Formats: sequence, structure tokens, C-alpha cells
Amino acid sequence: MAHQIKPLEFASIRALDGISERTMREHYELYKGYVSKYNEIMGKLEAADRASANQTFSELRSLKVDLTFALGGVKSHEIYFGHLGGTGGQPEGKLAEVLRRDFGSFEHWQADMKATGLAARGWVWLAWDHDWQRLFNYLGDAHNVFPVWNATPIVALDTYEHAYWFDFGRNRGQFIDAFFRNLDWGVIQKNFEKLAIK
Repeated sequence: MAHQIKPLEFASIRALDGISERTMREHYELYKGYVSKYNEIMGKLEAADRASANQTFSELRSLKVDLTFALGGVKSHEIYFGHLGGTGGQPEGKLAEVLRRDFGSFEHWQADMKATGLAARGWVWLAWDHDWQRLFNYLGDAHNVFPVWNATPIVALDTYEHAYWFDFGRNRGQFIDAFFRNLDWGVIQKNFEKLAIK
């Protein structure tokens, strides 16, 4: 079954603080491309020759590797777009408590997220590690390089240049500050609540 493109609420992105509508529209077109390629690859996988599968090169290997890149792009962008459009600030309730527990304070989490974003080549995810029962800021240099199994992202920060170049040039730090100012903690809280942490 084909994945459907999630609509972007352009009314809310017109009001983003520091991130332009042009950036968001161009960025959204990239996301749509990942959805399209994911669907295309899934279609090609149905007919792929499994008898010739080989770890050095084969049609199946190429399709499966490229699928992870497209799918990672789809999922990360859906988280990213989904929690932009808010007014920043800080979370409340259990999410705030867990951030304080795992990072020492909200400010320490934010500082670590920003530093991780400056170090990343592609993405940063605040994710819940189901094995170790904690939140952590993970770095991935590409859509398909999420480094930890059994962890669920609840915040995604895109650090590829397309996410900020029109607005900030090479000043990624200013973009990350704008990212924080536009987070919708209500959406992030819902992402967190789906984890059903006790």
C-alpha cells in the first residue's frame, strides 16, 4: 500500500519565527520526493529477483538500501514538520520531568540538542530508548543512519543545509535557535505519550 503524503499546514508556517515560508515550501517538496521514491521502490521490490541477491551488488540489495534512505527521509520529515508551528518555550508534566531527570535540566537538554545539531551532518533526534528507559539526543549523518535500535524519536531536527540556507546561510546555530522558538510542545507531548512510559 502506497504511503500518503502528509499535508503541511501552510497557514501555520507563514507565522514561523525566523524560518521563512520559502524554506518550508522548498523543504516540503523534498519530503514529497522521499515519499514518491519510497512508493516507487516498494513497487519495484515486488518484482525484484530474489534468486540473484548478493551482498556486493544485486538489484534487491540496491533497492533495500535505497528504501532505508527514502523511508528515513519520510519518517524524520514527518516528525520535523509535525512539531513546527508552535511558540517554543518548555514542556510540562511528565515530559518535563523526564527531560530534567535525563539531562539535568531543560536548559541542559536544549544545549545538548544544539551542540549535537552543530555536530551532525544530517539529523538529530530526541528519542526514548526502550531498553535503557531514558531520553537521549542521537545524531545521524543521513536519513538511514539512525544509530540505535529500539529507540523512538519524539523530536527531529533536520541539520541538512536545505533546512536553513535561504534564511541563515551557513549559520546553523541561529537556525537551531529558531527551531527551538517554533517547537509545538503539545505535539511533542503527544509523541511522548504514545510511548506509554510508566
